[in-house]
Amino acid sequence: MLDILVPILSAAVRSGTPILYATLGEILTEKSGVMNLGLEGLMLMGAFTGFSVTFSTGSPWLGILAAFIVGALLTTVHAFLCITMGANQVVSGLALTMIGTGASSLLGRSYIGETIDGLEKFTVPILGRIPFLGDILFSHDAMVYISYILVFLLWWFFSMTREGLNLRAIGDSPRTADSVGLNVKRVRYIYTLIGGGIVAVGGAYMSVAYTKMWGDLMTAGRGWIAVALVIFAIWHPLRAAFGAYLFGGVEASQLRLQAAGTTIPTPLLLMLPYVLTIIVLVIISVRKGKGLLFGAPASLGQPFYREERE
Repeated sequence: MLDILVPILSAAVRSGTPILYATLGEILTEKSGVMNLGLEGLMLMGAFTGFSVTFSTGSPWLGILAAFIVGALLTTVHAFLCITMGANQVVSGLALTMIGTGASSLLGRSYIGETIDGLEKFTVPILGRIPFLGDILFSHDAMVYISYILVFLLWWFFSMTREGLNLRAIGDSPRTADSVGLNVKRVRYIYTLIGGGIVAVGGAYMSVAYTKMWGDLMTAGRGWIAVALVIFAIWHPLRAAFGAYLFGGVEASQLRLQAAGTTIPTPLLLMLPYVLTIIVLVIISVRKGKGLLFGAPASLGQPFYREERE
């Protein structure tokens, strides 16, 4: 039994890592009160940038850094429209997805079919020897281990630091935060850009570590899954990790079922992660209808104008 379970759970962690980065980046953004639905476009541009820079330089870390920078720069457009101009955040986010999707397809044409060495797996000393958990959690590449740290870092930041509490205050009541001297727009800019960069790193993981190749539209809807996971996780980093690995497990299971030559049609197996997404959205809607949805920043999606007074 363990011979079957351990490889599936290990694959779930690896498959869920790009979704986890995207979800954490969006949680950081939304905690400030800004909604970004451009995750799919950011992930695609991150995947292209990470691959192309790694392909050119031979350094996957330069590729990942470049992906973060490109993600932050692209998000600057969204931040300017939504924070400075007060534009509709849903429309701006969808435009960002379309821009990222189109730009990555256009720029990536010459890289289709190319491969890179990318990040290699290694076992963490001592931790990798833990029975069962060692093979599942500590036999991956460095970006997986960094994602573990990021989960707990964000939890600590939101719960234990003054800056994190200020961020949450701005997301819940920007007018109150402004009245005590916090610069609402500056804080929203900072965390929207950082969040966009982290989302793009999730895309870079796909091309630099997970597949080590470039393919058009290779994120395959993971950005949209991350949008749903933010709500499913109730804007909590630890729950986001659980949700990301749950989706990763579904994807890993359908890939193994295909490899095993199951009689279930392949298109049905490919639908599994998205069927789970629909189920999650239904659960969220039911909870919201019963008044059980909590954790969302109160000002999420609402522009802030300092000159207005209630």
